[in-house]
Amino acid sequence: MITIAIILLILWALGFGVFHVAGGLIHLLLVIAIIVILYRVITGRKPI
Repeated sequence: MITIAIILLILWALGFGVFHVAGGLIHLLLVIAIIVILYRVITGRKPI
């Protein structure tokens, strides 16, 4: 799950300069990544 969050954050960062047209989708991916990270921090789960 943390790998997915990192990938989403990278895609979001690229969205500022490269994929300006898909800005709304990129920001949605960012929100999903933040939710995943917060969930893992709150529950204290560790990767397998």
